[in-house]
Amino acid sequence: MIHEIGKSNSVFNQFIAEIRNKEIQKDPLRFRKNLERMGEIMAYELSKKLEYVETKVETPLGIATVNQLKNQPVIASILRAGLTLHTGVLNFFDHAENAFISAYREEKSGGEIEVHVEYLASPDLSGKTLIIADPMLATGQSMSLVYEAILRNGTPAKIHTVSAIASQQAVDYVSKHLPAGTEMWIGAIDETLNANSYIVPGIGDAGDLAFGLKL
Repeated sequence: MIHEIGKSNSVFNQFIAEIRNKEIQKDPLRFRKNLERMGEIMAYELSKKLEYVETKVETPLGIATVNQLKNQPVIASILRAGLTLHTGVLNFFDHAENAFISAYREEKSGGEIEVHVEYLASPDLSGKTLIIADPMLATGQSMSLVYEAILRNGTPAKIHTVSAIASQQAVDYVSKHLPAGTEMWIGAIDETLNANSYIVPGIGDAGDLAFGLKL
C-alpha cells in the first residue's frame, strides 16, 4: 500500500517545497529540520495503522482510560542521510528500539549501480513492526538490500517504509521485492531518474545537504 502524503493539502507540502528549493537548501540546519518534521508527520499518520490496547492511567483526580500502542516498533535508518528522518520518526515513537545500517552506492562500468551493506546494528526483530527510514528512494535497491541484511536479526511481522521523495521506479521495485503487506509512506513521488540514478526533479543528495560534502 502506497501513502503519498503530499497529495493532500497540508502544511507538509511546505516542508516538501523547502527541501526542494535550491536556495533554502543552502541552510543545512533548516534542511535537517524540515526532514525531521516530515518524519514526525509521517510517523503520526503511520501510527494510525498500528495496534492499540486499552490502558488505565491514574491522574491526580481519578482514573482515565486511554488507548496506547500494544507494541513499540523498531525504527531502522540507512546511514548517513537517514538520520534526520529517523529522528523525526523517533520523536513520535520515543520508546521505540532502533537499528542502523551503513550502505553505499558504487557505480560500475556502463553506468550500473551496486549497493553494498557494510554495517548493521539492530535489536531482535522477530514478530515486531519494522519502520525503515530512507529519505531518498531512488532505485529501491538499497531499501531491498537493507531488508535482506536485517533479516539476520529476525523476521518482522509488519514493515513500513518512510521516505521524503521517491521515484516511481523505486516504488515499483520495493513493492515487488519487500514482503506483501508492506506499507510505504512517501512525501512525493517523482517520475524520472537521471543517468546517475538521481531522482528528477528530486532534491539532490540528501546526505550532503544535511551533513556536508563527502570525499
